Amino acid sequence: MALRIAELETPEVLVDRDQLLRNLGRVQRIAAQHDVALRPHVKTHKCIEIARLQLEHGAVGLTASKVDEALVFIEQACGPSFTLAYPIVDPRKLQRAFASAGHQNVELRITVDSEAGIAAAEAAAKSCNKTVSAFVKIDVGLHRCGLVEDDPQVVRLVRLISSSSQLRFAGLLSHAGQAYTAPDIARIAEIAAEESAILQRVRSRLASAGFDVPEVSVGSTPTVLAGNSFEAVTEIRPGNYVFLDATAVRLGLASFEEVALSVVVTIISANSSYFIIDGGSKVLSSDLGAHGTGAGVGYGVALPIDVAGAEAAPLLVARLSEEHGFVERAGEDLAIGTKLRVIPNHACPVANLAERLTITSQGEMIDQWQVAARGKVR
Repeated sequence: MALRIAELETPEVLVDRDQLLRNLGRVQRIAAQHDVALRPHVKTHKCIEIARLQLEHGAVGLTASKVDEALVFIEQACGPSFTLAYPIVDPRKLQRAFASAGHQNVELRITVDSEAGIAAAEAAAKSCNKTVSAFVKIDVGLHRCGLVEDDPQVVRLVRLISSSSQLRFAGLLSHAGQAYTAPDIARIAEIAAEESAILQRVRSRLASAGFDVPEVSVGSTPTVLAGNSFEAVTEIRPGNYVFLDATAVRLGLASFEEVALSVVVTIISANSSYFIIDGGSKVLSSDLGAHGTGAGVGYGVALPIDVAGAEAAPLLVARLSEEHGFVERAGEDLAIGTKLRVIPNHACPVANLAERLTITSQGEMIDQWQVAARGKVR
């Protein structure tokens, strides 16, 4: 007999398979509606089974950040192509990636934003006797990696790539991660439109310099879910959409019912201010949201395990230590031993902290999937 959620040992990271499939379908329909390719980011789940579901739903390939993360999926023959959406400047890492991709007959696309990155890619590609597609990353407002649109280096890097015998210019790539700081959906939609406009201007500038831009790839769950137009975009790379989390709820992109990932915990103690749960920062992470953003209050919300809806009166996870969470009582009187479902601020690091995901349907455990790329950060 299948175990009910209330019967599981805790803490345990849960994924509601039915909601997971609905989330996959939601974004695949967005891609079809706007005639753009979907290449989801596996850093959110790091799980082979979920990657295969994404491909079955229509994803054209996958995206990763780090080389060793990508290799887990490449070596399991997950998809025909992979994009590394992260500037890598160590040729040894790229050699590993190129060799594995060649062995598995997988197309590997890389990202650069410097001459050092191009030199590393050329050296690695030459050592493996490969020709590799390279995107130039454009900073559309997050101010992390990438070149701002009017930087003279944009044209220079494209020229260097185009003149290389080892590299092909794949196009432009961006990530509007600043959308996670937006106050509402309207502002997220504005950020998505600004991203598209910036990329269109860069594309026009490159055309004037004699360069065709084959692809324009953007990635951010908020801008994909809230965007109204994907003009100039050929590909989207969201990651968090598979699970969603308390940040997505805060931004108005989802309800609690639409969040597929949660952590079941047990109240192990209580005092006048808090219920103490058996899930701390080693389970929930201490992340306030993507890129360290968030509402600035708490580390997630706790719901009774049998109710996922907004009517469930969520309780704030106010503090964390390594093995304990502090849930504000808010006038509630729950018995020690009560099970709660915590919706974390940021699902991605929670999945990376887990060895496995416990898959549920209609309140029962139906499977367990390994987090195969857990800890792959090189």
